[in-house]
Amino acid sequence: MTLDLLFDLETQDPDDVLTLCLVATHPEVRLRAVTVTPGSPAQVGLVRHVLGRLGRDDVPVGADDPATGREHVSAFHHRWLGTPPPADADAAPAELIARTVREHPDAVLLTGGPLRNLGRLLDEHPRIRLSRWVAQGGFAGDNVVAPEHRLPKFEGRLTCPTFNFNGDPRAARLALSSGDRFGRRELVSKNVTHGVVYDRRFHERLRPLRERSAGLSLLFEGMERYLRKKPGGKLLHDPTAACLAIDHTAAIWARVEMVQDASGAWGALPAPGSRTFITVGIDHERLFRTFTGEPAAGPPP
Repeated sequence: MTLDLLFDLETQDPDDVLTLCLVATHPEVRLRAVTVTPGSPAQVGLVRHVLGRLGRDDVPVGADDPATGREHVSAFHHRWLGTPPPADADAAPAELIARTVREHPDAVLLTGGPLRNLGRLLDEHPRIRLSRWVAQGGFAGDNVVAPEHRLPKFEGRLTCPTFNFNGDPRAARLALSSGDRFGRRELVSKNVTHGVVYDRRFHERLRPLRERSAGLSLLFEGMERYLRKKPGGKLLHDPTAACLAIDHTAAIWARVEMVQDASGAWGALPAPGSRTFITVGIDHERLFRTFTGEPAAGPPP
């Protein structure tokens, strides 16, 4: 079953543009729109450049220029993709998401950065309801993760700061508490994504499969450059979230309620009947197959 997808991204680390490559031409995805945070013209120009290289000039881009005087584009993107000219967005991000959801009511929103644009959607479009929101962010601790699935680096922890939720905590709290605005919330948490590594072994395994799509080929090109400089590889945060948006069965999920401690770190409490799910384990082989474009198992129940 093909997934109608909206992707909200940022460009200050490699993950989001790698994910854009993955979903723009993935055989199980119809990418309907991209929104950018914080939304500088340099970011919009970069996103349009990638979409153009992948033959997806049809995908509208939403952004609001924050007028910070900064590009908000990492040096890696310039080394990989050059410096495309700044560009204007097609619409404000909240308006583009709302319009896309009206046209495609079952569209899934994937968020790969701070939740500024989702917060604006909830504030400005009170009648819009998302059938499914998949977020890269959050944390599941020892109270919900079985011992065999715990990463040693998080052993003994119940809470942890997460960039994407702490980047706009008001928007995160709003999105996580707006029960009637989402059919299902799926949080792809760092206790899982920190265990998924694009290293040389992953790269060589992908090499004979990279021509399956233009997006995989461009992603492979970018990671070829990345691994020359950082041979230890890269944690796959947002690409993992994208793969789980395509095939939720590649992860083990728990129903939870998200909480913050006094320091602002995030944790999860078991909550039977909740519409919020968080990853507590991962099937690495199934995830790789989804990454490379093999058919998914279907939408979540």
